[in-house]
Amino acid sequence: MIQITPQTRVYVAVEPADFRCGIDGLSRRCSSILDCDPFSGAVFVFRNRRSTAVKILFYDGQGFWLCHKRLSKGRFRFWPNETSESSRLLEAHELHVLLRNGNPVETQAAPDWRSIKIPI
Repeated sequence: MIQITPQTRVYVAVEPADFRCGIDGLSRRCSSILDCDPFSGAVFVFRNRRSTAVKILFYDGQGFWLCHKRLSKGRFRFWPNETSESSRLLEAHELHVLLRNGNPVETQAAPDWRSIKIPI
């Protein structure tokens, strides 16, 4: 079972990936291009060139999960395009917004942590 907690690191690859490759090809891409360990327990998100599908790679300690979502209509509206970085870090709740074809940058979620002021 895939469980994405608020502490899970989510990396979104900026450049599109060749979706003919499977787990081995995407994990090799994590190591070489994203400079991340695919066995770290982080979630890695890749898109195809046409932005109509995403693949998610995740290692749960026993093996890899590879999830594929293809939109029936349209394209994913959001995708990071920073040319200086090979990936962008997202929060766990932003990944859920991305998978529903929303824009995670425009979410107005509360921050993960905020100090509580106790009245005296």
